[in-house]
Amino acid sequence: MIKTASAVLVFFGFAAAQAQEIDPGTINGNFQFDVQNYFEDSLIGAPEFPSRVGSNGFLYLTYARGNFQSGVRFESYMPALQGFLREKGAGLAHRFAQYETKNLDIRVGNFYEQFGSGMVLRSYEEYGLGFDNSLDGARLRLRPLPGIEVTGLIGRQRNAFTFQLANMSEGIVRGIDADFELNELLPGMDSMRTRYRIGGSFVSRFQTDNDPILILPENVANYGVRFAISGGKFSLNGEAVHKINDPSTVNALIYKPGNGVLLQATYSGKGLGVSFSAKRIDNMDYRSERAATFNNLNLNFLPPSTKQHTYRLMTLFPYATQTNGEMGFQTEIIYRIPKETKLGGKYGTNISLNFSHVRALDKIVSADPDMGYEADFFAWGNRTFFQDINAEIGRKFSDRFKGSVTYMNVVYDKSLFTQLTGFSSTTTVHSHVGVVEGIFKLKKKQTLRAEIQHAYTKQEFGSWAMLMLEYTIAPHWFVAAFDEYNYGNANPDKRLQYFTGQIGYTQGQYRMTFGYGKQRAGVLCVGGVCRFVPAANGFGFSIQGSF
Repeated sequence: MIKTASAVLVFFGFAAAQAQEIDPGTINGNFQFDVQNYFEDSLIGAPEFPSRVGSNGFLYLTYARGNFQSGVRFESYMPALQGFLREKGAGLAHRFAQYETKNLDIRVGNFYEQFGSGMVLRSYEEYGLGFDNSLDGARLRLRPLPGIEVTGLIGRQRNAFTFQLANMSEGIVRGIDADFELNELLPGMDSMRTRYRIGGSFVSRFQTDNDPILILPENVANYGVRFAISGGKFSLNGEAVHKINDPSTVNALIYKPGNGVLLQATYSGKGLGVSFSAKRIDNMDYRSERAATFNNLNLNFLPPSTKQHTYRLMTLFPYATQTNGEMGFQTEIIYRIPKETKLGGKYGTNISLNFSHVRALDKIVSADPDMGYEADFFAWGNRTFFQDINAEIGRKFSDRFKGSVTYMNVVYDKSLFTQLTGFSSTTTVHSHVGVVEGIFKLKKKQTLRAEIQHAYTKQEFGSWAMLMLEYTIAPHWFVAAFDEYNYGNANPDKRLQYFTGQIGYTQGQYRMTFGYGKQRAGVLCVGGVCRFVPAANGFGFSIQGSF
């Protein structure tokens, strides 16, 4: 704590010294603080929490003057909220200094970076997931000519939510990325409407081999090439990556190389949008330590090929990318029926159709036991990991009312998450989910939003129903309440209701919420990355803001 306080004093002392000059610079920041108390509740499976209260919080401050900026983020977990794998304590978890001009950007300390789609490298933070895989080291970005950008970096990765350098990843990460905007680079292409971009990435992780039996590669490279074409109503982009043999805990110490391919195409015209994406992943788990598991020390990100839903009962069975192998595609059509037509009505009607399908690779056991398996590049496996067919119709009926109806049909392989969630079996889930939402403008600045949701399934915990009401008095107040009822549980003693109520106040850039509720156990996913959320019962308070 003495080191933490000293660093904060140095930071503000520097800012104060600058304030004595003509250009004092600016200080900006944001913060969030979440507190939750826990009651043991054997009915819903909420465990005893020894300290009774958990809290997560951070304060992020940045100082900028001219081409220079610096920042620190103070984090506190006293102890962490349930479901967050974080070190108990408080300290400076993020600090940096950066100098940037038109052609040069150099940063030392902590930083986040993404090469291409992220399949080679992506370091980022997702506060709601408790995920932070920032790099601590140095990054240099050069723009030597118009249309050329080159990035180089070296560093060590943050291990979960530890504060000490000694607790960071053993692996050393080195990487370089080059991006070329051909229209700016090549003569005669600058006036073309269609834009062309190509790029390439290379990342290497070094970790000492201390295994007494196996000979493990100490330098593991992951590299790829990409392209993007956009013009008018169409766009097309893709990326192909390759990873050398990387025996790890996640892939059961096999020496098979990994690879991945991602293709995305979109069309956007008047009243019509169409998108399609396809992805193949084979043994592409890539971490800064070969023994890391779950969400720890991921160096890359494998974009999901499924729709990210927001309605609660549509997230009962979310999908996480299978790094050891999957093939999938997603297509979506969005159409707006014109207003002042028979089907479109006075204000027009929006229709969205989405279909995604993910399957296993067609794997066979390799003749070489060190390789583990072989998989035909173009062959689908027999096992369906996930399938989602959903449709939504939304329409404004008057100046005071608009609504939508959504349907989703899901096929979900539970065995992928049995260890994480404690699901009772490996049965595939077939679920039908329907949602009706209405938004009513009651008076000036007063709005009532209502949701009725239903999930029908015969597997796992059975069917659910949910009702949600949210009343808003703009621009400051809102009150919300919802109740989830697991009425279809095969065990009558488990046909429970999970009620939650909240009240919130917003003032400019600041927002506070207070509430009480029962939280069902489940999986929370953001962008194909998931964590388990344990059952909980208690009061909660949250405050967040920026300045």
